[in-house]
Amino acid sequence: MLPARIEGSTRTLGKPANWDDQQNGKCAGLAIRDEMHGGLPYMVSAYTPTPEEIEALKAGASIHLYINGVVHPPVMLTVGKVPADLETQG
Repeated sequence: MLPARIEGSTRTLGKPANWDDQQNGKCAGLAIRDEMHGGLPYMVSAYTPTPEEIEALKAGASIHLYINGVVHPPVMLTVGKVPADLETQG
C-alpha cells in the first residue's frame, strides 16, 4: 500500500526519532486528518493499494495492520469514499 494524501489533511507525521532508514527502510512523512469519534481523538491516514495488491485482495488476501511496539492501541480499518474524479467516470 502506498501512503496517499488524505482530504482535509491537518498535519504530516514524520518518522520516529529512533528510526534508521538503512536498518528499517525509508520512512516518509504521512499526511493525517485529525478527527473526533465518540469523544475520542483519532488520526486518519489514507493508503492506495498497488495493482498487485488489488489483485491479491480480489483473490481473497486479507489486509494486515502492523503496529510498532508491544501494546496494541485501539484502531479502525475502513474503506474511504470513492474520489470524485473516479466517481464521475463510472
